[in-house]
This record gives sequence, structure tokens and C-alpha cells, in this order.
Amino acid sequence: MKGPYPEIQGGGSLILAWQIRNKKILVVGGGEVAAGRIVNVLNADANVTVISPRAGLNDEVAHRIEQKQVAFVDRKFEPSDLDGVDMVLTAVDDPEASSQIYKLCHEKRIPANIADVPPECDFYFGSVHRDGPLQIMVSTNGNGPKLANIVRRQIAASLPHNIGAAVQRVGILRRKLRKVAPAQEEGPKRMQWMSKVCEQWTLDDLCDMTEEDMETLLGFYRPGTVPSLEQVRLQEPDGAYDGPFLI
Repeated sequence: MKGPYPEIQGGGSLILAWQIRNKKILVVGGGEVAAGRIVNVLNADANVTVISPRAGLNDEVAHRIEQKQVAFVDRKFEPSDLDGVDMVLTAVDDPEASSQIYKLCHEKRIPANIADVPPECDFYFGSVHRDGPLQIMVSTNGNGPKLANIVRRQIAASLPHNIGAAVQRVGILRRKLRKVAPAQEEGPKRMQWMSKVCEQWTLDDLCDMTEEDMETLLGFYRPGTVPSLEQVRLQEPDGAYDGPFLI
């Protein structure tokens, strides 16, 4: 008999947004797969070093190196390359070498992803849709990367065109609210009030919200009410609304 709580399915991965800003990421390999990995970690503001013989670089990786977006070591991997590294991503056409790198990472407790070898991965890369601050990842837990890409594209096609901009404006409002109510005990109230804003305002409203609108809207935080964007603008200095608000 099913209970009131989520049923445990098992066999999944813990999907996290891993913060690797300024972390040292080592990419072993310079082909197409390595190029995709490099984009992923550069987008997360990591410090990236690529190790590969120059002859094995594809055009995109060579471009990253030329633009000094990554550091480059022109040779094959050596065990000492793991010193001081926070994460390792391998993408080489040598299963034996890849397994050896994974074993070394395991010994040093460095999280590693070995391309196309799911059993030797501490984490997987999913198929990601990016729109400004919005990121949506689809993972098949190593079962079907191509299928993950298809599912991701279908999800992206169903999203409103302006959702990324709306998320960005909400982030600005949230940071402003923390300044208005910085106390730790205000946490639950801040979350509840921001939830009301996101639920009651349309994506178009959130996108159109100006800095002045935000300052006016924040004046409604203490009583815990959420007026419409129209009502907010009628309250601003050039407005002339004197009547009651229907919240």
C-alpha cells in the first residue's frame, strides 16, 4: 500500500549544481568529447588545464588554448599531473590509460569522469539547456546520452522564450530582499514572500520589472502582501492611485 511520502525508486544519481568556480579542473584529451567537457566547466568559471599531445587537438580545443581560456600541456598524461587538482575529466581513446587515471584519482580521492565508461565515473554529464541563469539538465544515468539530448531539446522547445530573463530579474529582487530583511530568522518569510511573487506575477511581468518597481514592491514585504505589477506602478512617485489594493 502506497504511503503519503515519495516512493523510493533507487538506481538514480544525486543531481546537484556543483559549484566549481576557481577550482582546478584537469581535462585529459583534446578531441570532440573533451571540447564539450571544457565548455561545461568554463561556463562554471573553473580554472582548466588541458593535457594532450598537440596533434590530438580538434579545432575547438585549439581555439580555447589560443584564446588562453585554458592552460595547455603538450604531452600525454603523467601521474604527477594530479597534484593539486580538484576534478579530473578524461576523454581519450585508450580504455587502459583511462582506467589507470581513474584508479589514481580514486586513490587520491579526486572526483573523476571517464568518458564513455559509466562504471568508472563519480558523476555524469547530462544534456543541459542554458538560458541565462537558468540551467536544466536531463540525465539517463549513463544509459542513453543521445536520448537525453532528445528529451532536453523537447523540454527546451516547450519553455517560454523569456523565461531566462524572468529568472534573472527574480534573482535581482531576491538579493535586494536579503538587504531589506537580512536576519536569519527572516528566512522562512523571505522564501514564502518570494514564492508568492513568482506564483502571482506572469513571466512577462517579471521580465518587465524595473529597479524602481522592485524598490516599490519590496515595501510590501513587511505586511506580507504581493500587489500586481500594475498596482506597484500606481504606487510609484509618478502614480496617482489612492484606493485600496485587492491582494
